Amino acid sequence: MEIGRLLFPALRWDAATGFAHERERIEAALALGVGGFIVFGGEAQAVRALVTSIRSRTHRPLLFGADLERGAGQQFHGATPLPPAAALGALGDLDVLRRSAELTAREARALGIDWIYAPVADVDLEPQNPIVGTRAFGTDPARVAAAVAAWVRGCAAGGALSCAKHFPGHGRTTADSHVELPRVVAERAALELDLAPFRAAIDAGVDTIMTAHVAYSALDPSGAPATLSRAILHDLLRDQLRFTGLVVSDALIMEGVLAGGGAGRAAVRALAAGCDALLYPEEPAHVATVIEAAISHDLPEGRVTEALARVDTAARKAAAMTRADEWGREEDRAWTRSVAQRTVLVVRGRPTLARACDLITVDDDVGGPYPPGRRDVFPATLRSGGVDVRETQEVHPDRAALVAVYADIRAWKGRPGLSARAREAVQRALARRPAALVALFAHPRLAAELPPNAAVVAAWGGEPLMQEAAAHRLLQAGAAV
Repeated sequence: MEIGRLLFPALRWDAATGFAHERERIEAALALGVGGFIVFGGEAQAVRALVTSIRSRTHRPLLFGADLERGAGQQFHGATPLPPAAALGALGDLDVLRRSAELTAREARALGIDWIYAPVADVDLEPQNPIVGTRAFGTDPARVAAAVAAWVRGCAAGGALSCAKHFPGHGRTTADSHVELPRVVAERAALELDLAPFRAAIDAGVDTIMTAHVAYSALDPSGAPATLSRAILHDLLRDQLRFTGLVVSDALIMEGVLAGGGAGRAAVRALAAGCDALLYPEEPAHVATVIEAAISHDLPEGRVTEALARVDTAARKAAAMTRADEWGREEDRAWTRSVAQRTVLVVRGRPTLARACDLITVDDDVGGPYPPGRRDVFPATLRSGGVDVRETQEVHPDRAALVAVYADIRAWKGRPGLSARAREAVQRALARRPAALVALFAHPRLAAELPPNAAVVAAWGGEPLMQEAAAHRLLQAGAAV
């Protein structure tokens, strides 16, 4: 049996080497007969060249996937970025959501990416959730369900496979499945709220569904995470919700699924539970060996045959879909900029901007395994609008002050809100200049963690698109003398 076909290892761009350092991994993966790859980062043209080269070396269609929750530009430099899902969902405009998905799919296909790991179908039900937050379309299950359905339909129109995640819902967790196994103790009736977006996704024709490395006692008393639970993947997803498409695991490098004995054992249990594709195994050859050894005793051969058939069906469907040839068009960028500006919220106070101001940056996204993004777009956009911006960490008493706070959701943080260090830095700045304006590049609800006297404008996230949008929102409000 072609066990390798069930595996989808990762390829990561490196600023120094591009994809050259992945050459041996690619050779080994192709020799193993993998079903495809998940691609992280890269120059758009380099990604296209990489995918084209790999595809030319195999006679079977491969699936190339990517996390593109915020547009193809989230991963690939040169493609078009989108605001975070929560920002789009807050607009309540389903046409925007559909067009966002269509744009994402069209650009992804132009680069050779045919499987988009989006939309996030989790409902933002727990404010203390450290990993969902702005990745979800909102807090209301019905509105999230409508948004998810619109996204799925738009993705299909753009020519790519969609993937609703993380089944049966990651929105209630207070732990991060990257670092531990979260447990949800809500009653079965309450979990209907979590399931509503997945039902909507299935009704809209979603191609694939990704599992959550989360345990749900009301759905499976054994305590197994959904990825390893037949009660959740077979009895609930297949039998009750009638989903017939491909089920893919969340990444097999995450601690939420590895606690039961490593990636090989997790892969066997995931397949037995109902997963068809296994995402991001760190050592694909080892995982394939463990799976082969498990067939017939721990893993029914028929279950593996079924999974292989679903992978092939998805790959053939993707190969037959129309592919575009352009990405990063100015007309698309102009549209996303206009949408981003619509999402910026005045949380409290009046956003007046002085003609000259000190800008104090409080970056709560530093310290993890990956460096935060660039922070120069916000001041540069203000300067282009005629504001004399001086970047400093010391507030001058004779100048107005503007405090930029960056606090995105990050897997390594283990928390949704601001660190004590960040809160103290903001408090110091406002103690010197109580009239300072705060530009919050995070979920608007984090404004509750800031001093109550501060005027706050929230831009949902710290990516360049949202920095530019926040600056334009302030410039449009009019400059004070």
